[in-house]
Amino acid sequence: MSRGLTAFDILWIWECGRDRHPVDRALLMLAAGQPEASAEALSRLTIGQRDARLLDLRIATLGERLEGSAECPRCAAALEFSIGADALRAPDQPAERNEPVAIEESGVRLRLRRPDSRDLACIASLPAGADPARVLLQRCVLPADPAEGAADLDVLPPDLLERIPALLAAADPQADISFDLHCAACGQSWPLVFDIVAFFWSEIGALAQRLLREVDALARAYGWREADILAMSPARRRLYLEMVA
Repeated sequence: MSRGLTAFDILWIWECGRDRHPVDRALLMLAAGQPEASAEALSRLTIGQRDARLLDLRIATLGERLEGSAECPRCAAALEFSIGADALRAPDQPAERNEPVAIEESGVRLRLRRPDSRDLACIASLPAGADPARVLLQRCVLPADPAEGAADLDVLPPDLLERIPALLAAADPQADISFDLHCAACGQSWPLVFDIVAFFWSEIGALAQRLLREVDALARAYGWREADILAMSPARRRLYLEMVA
């Protein structure tokens, strides 16, 4: 179970993650919320498992309601939304361990390993011209016998190869969450893909900027150290800020 992020956590995450890839930012946030978990264990979570934990961490830090904005794909109108966390959870969660899923079709036996953060990091570092979808399949499609090494994608039936991404997505539903939005201006309705990493990171950035402004104001007014100001509860910081306003 995640604990809520402290003011110290928020500034540490923001400072360390500003110039990092979203994959690294996700693991930074999880590491702060679950300090008892090793970096290796967190990197091996499936993307759906990782995102479920990030949603739990966001709830523990900021509450059950998520407020954001989107742009209508038809008329470009700005829309605001408010959604409960329960609407962002896949109904069927996979087992905590990332065990490969065995499949057998058309005489072909394979195991499919759900992608994790290590796979996304590998794709992010590919050179120009590489095929990320092919690389991901090569990493996640395993032979039925673990002793055989890597699977040969070139010998798989084309129809099976085309369906593997959908099979992987079905095995890790929390990795692909969306909800419906409707534009009152033009009547357009569409499913908005929800990215908990980008959403929570944006909130952390805004919180970090606010905390820095609060530290600056209180340090100037009272001469207090940053650590002492951050150790205060948000309510106490607000009261002091009201007095120096």
